Amino acid sequence: MDRKEIRILVVDDEPMMADSLKQNLAEDGFTVDTASTGAEAIELFDRGAHQIGICDLQLPDMDGMDVLRHMKDSQPATETIVMTGYGSVARAIEATKAGAFWFLEKPFDYEVLQPLIAKALERRDLMAETETMRRQLSTRTEYFNIIGASKQMQMIYETIESVAKSDANVLIVGESGTGKELIANAIHYNSLRAKKAFIKVNCAALPKELIESELFGHTKGAFTGAHADKDGLIQHAAGGSLLLDEIAEMPVELQPKLLRVLQERSYRKIGSERTYAVDFRLITSTNRPPADAIRDGMLRDDLFYRISTITIHVPPLRERTEDIQLLAEHFFKLYARKYQRPINGISQAAYQRLFAHQWPGNVRELQNVLERAVLLAKTNKIEPVDLPFENGSMPEKSATGGGWDVPANMTLEDIEKLVIEKTLQRTGGNKQAAANLLGIYRPRLYSKIRKYKIDVGSLATT
Repeated sequence: MDRKEIRILVVDDEPMMADSLKQNLAEDGFTVDTASTGAEAIELFDRGAHQIGICDLQLPDMDGMDVLRHMKDSQPATETIVMTGYGSVARAIEATKAGAFWFLEKPFDYEVLQPLIAKALERRDLMAETETMRRQLSTRTEYFNIIGASKQMQMIYETIESVAKSDANVLIVGESGTGKELIANAIHYNSLRAKKAFIKVNCAALPKELIESELFGHTKGAFTGAHADKDGLIQHAAGGSLLLDEIAEMPVELQPKLLRVLQERSYRKIGSERTYAVDFRLITSTNRPPADAIRDGMLRDDLFYRISTITIHVPPLRERTEDIQLLAEHFFKLYARKYQRPINGISQAAYQRLFAHQWPGNVRELQNVLERAVLLAKTNKIEPVDLPFENGSMPEKSATGGGWDVPANMTLEDIEKLVIEKTLQRTGGNKQAAANLLGIYRPRLYSKIRKYKIDVGSLATT
């Protein structure tokens, strides 16, 4: 933004101070307004779009804190710097807690103010960029091949955006089939290491006696069958990222060695006294609750604390039923194209069956169900008969946990209205609790309540 477009409001009842600041700021290229009272400041602020407010706490007609609060309440993006006389530093600290960017004790040189304005504008731009990113993320239905628009998935997207550029260790926790590896991919390929190797190791798939050799490598003759030197996967991950899938399945006796690598950033091959430096970003995952794994002696607590700098909890599909339709459509299109099947879509009756299922295998199970349905569909739409659920019946409870059945011949909108009504009934009309159960933001729930003309009061008493 050009400096002429940056508008600064100076609020001070000392004419010499206000005029001096206005002159200096104008010479630096800013557009400046001045006010000598709180009332004048508020009037000017409400008329103009000010990026910066510089306000004295001592004003003749009102407390400068009230002016500051008005600025932050009406235009939160405006950054404010407070000025205070001797003896009121405690109030200036109070102002920073109320949202002020900085405070200055009078008198001060303009050279002290200059870098503060630059930093305040930098923070304003950063906050605006973050808010823009948040709005973009909140409308995404797909992110680095992860499908989902529910509140839980939007929060995961935000977490990935926040941590990917760092080297912080990330632990991904979720049931089998929830998409933990896709999240690991998103972290790596959105990071500064994206052009380097991404090595993946399934700790549950490697034999116990081989996993140390696979990770650390070995020298020739280190053990029977070691016919040549071999680099380990840790070395192959140098400069990139290492995913240790199902970390709780790693032999407990090997976990201290991994911990030492993370602490010292070096390791030794089996049979070697030489120490090798290594640089990689560690991502781990587990389908076990970490507390259970630690309690059962499968995961050392000291290793857990090291690998879980950032923990991402991936919800099971039954807790984000809002995403079932998105996922079903994605897999349907994927396999219809792959197998060149002339299928136009999924029938309403089939959707009812998909919504009612509990999905113990999560997204992976849904993917397999849709692949099978595309291959076996007898008409140009996927019907209930094409879904592999026993006898065409759905004994499972609904995702809201109420144990009710979805009536036949309902449209998707009818089903959505019914799900919302049953959830509100379950929560006694508590909209926030219902939004949490449904995995959507509260404003979105409100709009759907208005759309379907749902009488929340009557549901709260049933």
